[in-house]
Amino acid sequence: MSAAIIAQVTAPGEPYPQPPASGPAAEVAAWAASGAMWLTGPPDGPPLGPPAGLVPTLRTIGGLAVDRTAALGGRLHGLADPLALLGQRAALAGLARGGAVSCGGATRLLAAGDGWLAVTLARASDVELVPAWLEIDPPGPDRAEPGQAANAPAGERVWEAVAARVGDLPAEATVARARLLGLPAAVLPGAPPPVDPAPPPLAALPLRATAVPGPAAPPPPTLTGVMVADLGSLWAGPLAGALLAAAGARVVKVESGGRPDGARGGPAAFFDLLNAGKRSVALDLRTAAGTHLLGELLARADVVIEASRPRALAQLGIDAEALLTGARPRVWVSITGHGRAHPQRDWTAFGDDAAVAGGLVSWHDGRPCFCADAAADPASGLVAAAAALDALATGGRWLLDVAMAGVAAHLAGPTLPAGDPPPAAPPPPVPSPPPGRAPALGRHTAEVLAELGLTS
Repeated sequence: MSAAIIAQVTAPGEPYPQPPASGPAAEVAAWAASGAMWLTGPPDGPPLGPPAGLVPTLRTIGGLAVDRTAALGGRLHGLADPLALLGQRAALAGLARGGAVSCGGATRLLAAGDGWLAVTLARASDVELVPAWLEIDPPGPDRAEPGQAANAPAGERVWEAVAARVGDLPAEATVARARLLGLPAAVLPGAPPPVDPAPPPLAALPLRATAVPGPAAPPPPTLTGVMVADLGSLWAGPLAGALLAAAGARVVKVESGGRPDGARGGPAAFFDLLNAGKRSVALDLRTAAGTHLLGELLARADVVIEASRPRALAQLGIDAEALLTGARPRVWVSITGHGRAHPQRDWTAFGDDAAVAGGLVSWHDGRPCFCADAAADPASGLVAAAAALDALATGGRWLLDVAMAGVAAHLAGPTLPAGDPPPAAPPPPVPSPPPGRAPALGRHTAEVLAELGLTS
């Protein structure tokens, strides 16, 4: 159980604690206390306040997760502070605010000819696509500092060339061309885009919830024994799995043996925070036997969490709707950058550019700044967990379409003033110590397959 993420802040049976005060000043105070303000704003300027409404909205979503866990006989007494989720990676990796540069450094807000856009160059392949994207000569390599590779992705010369070219181009067309090439990019909307309301019972959450016909699926009497197959990677999906584990479910982290979760190569403490307490299964998805085992494992899970573009699983022969019409699973959570509908389903996204797509930024002197650290990632993980718990407690079969850009739009709003005078030194985010070590890749493969009656 990821006890470091979840804190018991109420007595069993008590309702989720509401903040003692409301209004802009209380929102700013909570934002500052969480460490999110320290992560927001220009690196050489003042820390910035949150988008109006973000603080109470996140607390409402956290409260829903608590309430629905209680309805299932669990004791997720309360998220100590859902806002703290926004700063955990930064706290554990030593990141700081960068204004128009994301905390992680891979995404930038750029002035286009008619607005603002964000692009992420996190992978070497992204950098290689820049000349084709912008029709420019390949930028020269940065001069390597001692101990630094000369071909490090997205060096300053690359960013200088991108910024110079983007400044002459229309934002929408530039982003559309980036998406054709598979680059993560987004236009910052002039106003937050509308969020499609979900049908009951999930109307309070920013997602699409589709009821799927199939055998009766009444609410389970308890989360004990509920199996969650967590196919997520990086942040949003694993966070959702960690929250369900903390609520009492049995969570199995399923990875490709040849292409495991990329977060395994990042700060170990952050990976441990999101994945300790799960069991690890690794399958060879390059083989027919491996993909067959994946399908059989998913058909035995009660909840599936995945965070890939729909075509990725389709290429493996996995069909969410078809699986939901069987005996199991009963809830399928799909986390994507922009949703499962065409054409957005094929757009690549990371947390920072997805936040910009939803308008989730803070403003300073007429210029946008990134809001905390990749805020769409942890916020979407929280939404996904709350939605899965709500769907289980309601009963029935559900396909839950969680778009990170849609979650960001749900949290976006005008920037609240940080105060007069603004806090000179709000505290940085406080890291939650991992509750243990995450299991090694494939540590429990044989054990889990045997329990499910499967053989490798």
